[in-house]
Amino acid sequence: MDCHNYITVFPERKRGQHLGREERGAIQQLNKQGYSLRAIAREINCSPSTIMYELRRGTPLRKSHRGRTPEYSAKRGLAVYEMNRMKCKRPHYITHCSDFVKWVVAQVRAKKWSLDACVGHARLHQLFADKEMVCTKTLYNEMAAGNLPLSLFELPEILKRKQNKKGTRKHKRLKGRSIDERPDIVDLRTEFGHWEADTVIGRKKGREAAVLTLIERVTNNYLAIRIPGKNSESVMAAMKELHAEYGERFSSVFKTITTDNGSEFEEFSKIEAWGSSVYYAHPYSSWERPVNERHNGFLRQYIPKGVSIEKYTYEDILHFADELNSRPRKRLAYQTPEELFDAFLDKLYIA
Repeated sequence: MDCHNYITVFPERKRGQHLGREERGAIQQLNKQGYSLRAIAREINCSPSTIMYELRRGTPLRKSHRGRTPEYSAKRGLAVYEMNRMKCKRPHYITHCSDFVKWVVAQVRAKKWSLDACVGHARLHQLFADKEMVCTKTLYNEMAAGNLPLSLFELPEILKRKQNKKGTRKHKRLKGRSIDERPDIVDLRTEFGHWEADTVIGRKKGREAAVLTLIERVTNNYLAIRIPGKNSESVMAAMKELHAEYGERFSSVFKTITTDNGSEFEEFSKIEAWGSSVYYAHPYSSWERPVNERHNGFLRQYIPKGVSIEKYTYEDILHFADELNSRPRKRLAYQTPEELFDAFLDKLYIA
């Protein structure tokens, strides 16, 4: 009977591979027969220097001039090789960056920063020398390996999964001008004053307080205002407060606002009387307001889903927004939204 699963001819060894047990056994026998280094190398199909190093590796040192000369042992050569392989791993640079790691852990736990924000902020402000830090990729690798004193629940962004975008559903009537009519410059994110708006709720059932959120697309400055309920009256009351705060400059700060098609924005188009333009995203198309949706996810770090917003005061919500605005952002060259927004307002008020 033929044996289809076995062969009697060993495959030819490829140059560049590490020596195995068979090669070391062949080296031992050929060396005993008096073959030269080059002759052994031709038989093994490797470099003569490889044979030289292997003979040194597997030959014990001579302790005295008495007795026989030590000979190469394949067993000893394999043992030394395996011991050296255990020591040849790339060292963990993070072990030499204890101060930086402690600072990163403190920022993540106290300010809920991401690992990338910590690295970018530290480099931008030169808080540590380059030799005392590691890059973002290394931090995430060490996090995955369990070498950081942090849990995945302290970095919720790691646990999130990307969601596939679905086709636009247009069967629901828009409450105002469509996002299709919005100027193209808004998508470029080069001009200040274009905002996205939405609401955040606590419990899905029951009428209770909610949070009106707005974010500026260039600076990522985030506004979060506690409102009595998720309805158009509460939303418009909050917008009137913003209008009173900025006065005549309201239309310069809020050039356009893009909202979803929820019932709470039923009367939102009325603010166009103040000089701003309002656009509505397509129904069930949250990806058309990506900046706002992402930052609402950040707000969930302070207000988890299912927790009533009635537990938080007006000042608590403002404090959460201030925390988010003080986080360094990679897209902003690790500057904070607060710094960029204040700089714009300074220019606006000087003008």
